[in-house]
Amino acid sequence: MKITVDQDACCGSGLCVLRADRVFDQREEDGVVMLLEEAPSTEDFEDVRAAAAGCPTGAIRLAE
Repeated sequence: MKITVDQDACCGSGLCVLRADRVFDQREEDGVVMLLEEAPSTEDFEDVRAAAAGCPTGAIRLAE
């Protein structure tokens, strides 16, 4: 799995961090998503898929 994020599309809801905090974080100044792990371990796949599915702006994209 490879993850990409579109920071320009991010609205800063933070759902990605709530679902996969080892893979995503938010910038302190504006809450925009930051990708911590471009290629996460298999144990994080389910959480990453949930984060991408729950992103209100579709800012998270997955390639599997």
